[in-house]
Amino acid sequence: MKSLFLVLATSLFAFVTPAFAAPKQGDVIIRHVTVVDVEAAKTVAAQAVVLKGADIVAVGADAAIAKDWRAGRTVEGKGRYLIPGLWDMHVHFGGGPELIEENKALLPLYVANGITTIRDASGDLPEQVLAWRGEIAAGKLFGPRLLSSGAKIEGIAPVWKGTIEVGTESDVDAALDRLKNRDKVDFVKITDSTLKPELFLYALRQAKALGIRTSGHIPMALTTEQAVDAGISSIEHLDYAYNAGAKDEAAIAADFAAKRIDRAEANRRLDAGFDRDTAMAAYRRFAAKGVFVTPTLNGSRIIAYLDRDDHSKDRGVAYIGPKLRKTYDWRIERAAKADAAAIAARHKQIEDVATILPMLAEAGVPIIAGTDAGFLNSFNYPGFGLHDEIGLFVEKGLTPAQALASATRAGPAWFGWLDRYGAVRPGMVADLVLLSKNPLDDIAATRAIDTVVMRGRVLDRAALDKMLADARAKVVAWNAEAAKP
Repeated sequence: MKSLFLVLATSLFAFVTPAFAAPKQGDVIIRHVTVVDVEAAKTVAAQAVVLKGADIVAVGADAAIAKDWRAGRTVEGKGRYLIPGLWDMHVHFGGGPELIEENKALLPLYVANGITTIRDASGDLPEQVLAWRGEIAAGKLFGPRLLSSGAKIEGIAPVWKGTIEVGTESDVDAALDRLKNRDKVDFVKITDSTLKPELFLYALRQAKALGIRTSGHIPMALTTEQAVDAGISSIEHLDYAYNAGAKDEAAIAADFAAKRIDRAEANRRLDAGFDRDTAMAAYRRFAAKGVFVTPTLNGSRIIAYLDRDDHSKDRGVAYIGPKLRKTYDWRIERAAKADAAAIAARHKQIEDVATILPMLAEAGVPIIAGTDAGFLNSFNYPGFGLHDEIGLFVEKGLTPAQALASATRAGPAWFGWLDRYGAVRPGMVADLVLLSKNPLDDIAATRAIDTVVMRGRVLDRAALDKMLADARAKVVAWNAEAAKP
């Protein structure tokens, strides 16, 4: 009888226990927040989000989550908007070994601007950047998640430093083997300074066969279609995509390859031959082939209007070291040598190229936000520049939702990681930005940052301001050192 009573009591306890279950434990709860569903372009109010370690473990109605969960830290999100962490998918580090520390000091600028992941599109410090990638991943260096191409693939004696020079197919094979197996790069960058057109296509095909994503600049002697058919994964810079809209692109490429015309004449003919129907057919092909486009539109705009815009009072310049600022001179001096006709031509070119942005979106081509920020690219400031880039996207015809997706979902989509990044839901990495305004109403809201969460680590406004102050103080010290006789 006693054992029967114990069985009944145990069974009754098991039945009623769920109603009295202890709350689940997280590390951080963000309360009363409006979650921005970027994919659906909508907001969901009165939510709570629970973080545990580097992951999001629960998202739901605030009252229900508060009942079921406890955490060591609560972040008040009332009146605020929670988005996935921002990605800058085209950045550069470089300028030579003597600029390593000034480049390294740029890393916190990305985080302070809500950017939790960056894609390094190669500079002349590839080994250093790959080392930083490992140190950040191991928690030994503070910075955003760093993805890198390592050294870019180029031809013999190229314009750009920090390359693997290739002149034969076997050279390409060796380069890809090094990048994939020794450097374990996240993707491969292929550029067009001196690389033979046939080797450019060969490199694309071989990389695709090896399962390596590629980005690059398409040689003028090739058509955009040839690069797309060879398997390029992302086209860097909007002007290459613009060229695909020229009715006679193939004839222009052939004339350039045969040295019957120079680059200036090729560009003039490409611009004159642009046709919307031709372009839309090409862009639909991009979409069908899974090709993404990284416009880097703001960087091009800055260079186009160097004759007009005064950058001396830019907020971002206070965060750029003197040696990095010196690398700006190359483009500034080159722009200053242009005559009135050349200046008018470059103004027209950037405005013409920008018209294809909504066309790409209409055709279903994924648009990636990337800045081209770093050394050489004058007044294009790491961290700050991404907000300029997506603001320009809206100015040129994208919706705020499309612009926001370009900076939160397109990067993860390109890498095939939408199962872990690009949304605020359980199972995703806890890379988040808490904004004081709704970015679906006004894309400028991405600048109104209250808190950044990076891999579960909460950085409030005070922490972000300290990051910026520390970065600025380093530049002040470097400026003082540089001013010494």
